[in-house]
Amino acid sequence: MLDDHIMNLIQMCGGSPHADLIKEMIITALKLVEEPTDRGDIKILNAALRELRFAFKLFSAYRNVRKVTVFGSARTREDDPAYHQAVTFAQRIIQHGYMVITGAGDGIMKGAQEGAGRNMSFGVNIQLPFEQIPNIYIENDPKLVTFKYFFTRKLIFVKETDAIALFAGGFGTLDEGFESLTLMQTGKSDIMPIVLIDAPGETYWIEWRGHLERQLLKRGLIAPEDASFVKTTDNAEEAVREIVNFYRNYHSSRYVGERFIIRLEHPVTDEMLDKLNTDFKDILIKGSIERSPVLPEESHEAELMHLPRLSLFFNRKNFGRLRQLIDAVNTLGGP
Repeated sequence: MLDDHIMNLIQMCGGSPHADLIKEMIITALKLVEEPTDRGDIKILNAALRELRFAFKLFSAYRNVRKVTVFGSARTREDDPAYHQAVTFAQRIIQHGYMVITGAGDGIMKGAQEGAGRNMSFGVNIQLPFEQIPNIYIENDPKLVTFKYFFTRKLIFVKETDAIALFAGGFGTLDEGFESLTLMQTGKSDIMPIVLIDAPGETYWIEWRGHLERQLLKRGLIAPEDASFVKTTDNAEEAVREIVNFYRNYHSSRYVGERFIIRLEHPVTDEMLDKLNTDFKDILIKGSIERSPVLPEESHEAELMHLPRLSLFFNRKNFGRLRQLIDAVNTLGGP
């Protein structure tokens, strides 16, 4: 009976092809009525759902545009070389059709949005005990959204982007960088390029990476292939090339049952396919890397139907090696 009432309510609101999932959310909310849930907990649930719904709506109109999320210190001054590097990087990346997402604050965030310009920028702001006013390049823009919680904001940073660029920063920048790496290392987010960008001649990220190699890698706390997730440079053009080349032939990927499907811009030759199977057989649980038609489960993605595909039974463990496979696809495939 309750299910019928909920489905009728959804229909009264215009109906939805996702009515089954909306029904589950409503039922989950109604369970709070019969459970001794603290009002503070309900406020968290309510605010998180409202924030995410609004952000999804905002970004939905730009889903077909590649984006790069820029992290870095809000304390970086405008006369700092790192600020100018952020401006230059953003200027260069938008020339390749990318939009820029930042936390909307000052410092590196302001520099990146100065370089990208208002039309090519998103701001993902956060409410803090001290007011964080959006920078002048995104203030009052319809592509600015403000979050109450870091966890919802961080979800949007990663979910809505195709690449991540990190400049020198404090706790927040390092937190965002490590979380992005953890999500990829564990397969909880799509693999994407992460570029660590120093100002020319500076060594912030070189020293950070050295610590990882001396402590984490030497102790066996990360795998050698995990280093493939990041590129370190003090050259803005090189940073842009790292991101653009990642999508030179690789387009996107998804799981269909046990199969991992890689969508390509250009098909691979028989020779290329043989090399991929030779070099990456260690990450297959069975079978081989094969060309694949569009599977029935992908039929709703009409805009991707034309793309050639590879299919493999990936072990869902060695994601650093999966990044290396994508690099190989970009090196071997395409014009």
